[in-house]
Amino acid sequence: MKNNGYLETIINRTGQKRGNHMKEKTAVTVIGGADGPTSVFLAGKISGKKALKERFRQSIYRYNRKKAAKKISANPHTLRQVIAYANKKYHAQEMPTTHRRYQEEFISAKEALILKHKPKLLEHLAEFARPDVFDEEAAKEMFRQFELRREKVMHIPDSEMPMDFHVYEIRQKNVRIELDIDFRWDMFGYSCSGNKKTMKKMKKIMQELYLYYGVSGEDIRNKTERYMSLLAVLSSR
Repeated sequence: MKNNGYLETIINRTGQKRGNHMKEKTAVTVIGGADGPTSVFLAGKISGKKALKERFRQSIYRYNRKKAAKKISANPHTLRQVIAYANKKYHAQEMPTTHRRYQEEFISAKEALILKHKPKLLEHLAEFARPDVFDEEAAKEMFRQFELRREKVMHIPDSEMPMDFHVYEIRQKNVRIELDIDFRWDMFGYSCSGNKKTMKKMKKIMQELYLYYGVSGEDIRNKTERYMSLLAVLSSR
């Protein structure tokens, strides 16, 4: 898979049955920034109704992007200022490096940064084509390639890919957000989990933090990765 600094959003939905009710949990992860369109991979068949619904969602997203762009003005802050703000307002706490979640996020961040800045370290695993969604064997092969690449990333020494990576956690009632920050590479990502009701609150918090991180006049003029990341987060509903 080619990574050109695109915003990668992974959405997983799982149903958990309780009595006669189905409780839905949603997890969203955003890594890196976007200087191009978000790619979408759909596993399974796409019916006419689903395709129509998807086009409708895309139309709403385009409308939201235009609306969000009007809110953006030059007022940048550093990532360290963002963390200080998140700590003061939302009591964000740094996660220990020994925590399992930190280890998982570290590897994911390392992979994304290598793909963006040093893809040659991954040799032929840096880029492979997405398969036809109707070809189950091709899809399995793609995921096998993902696993091989992840394994290679884990064995790349820190001297080849130096990082200053931290995970900060915001916890409120029914709300849990992880902020993935690398100060060396100016990487700002997040992940959050909860039900539909709490997801709205989490999105509002993240939109606030991204707005506080902000952009410069140059970012706006050149539509940089930082600008496109902010626009993408503000456009989500």
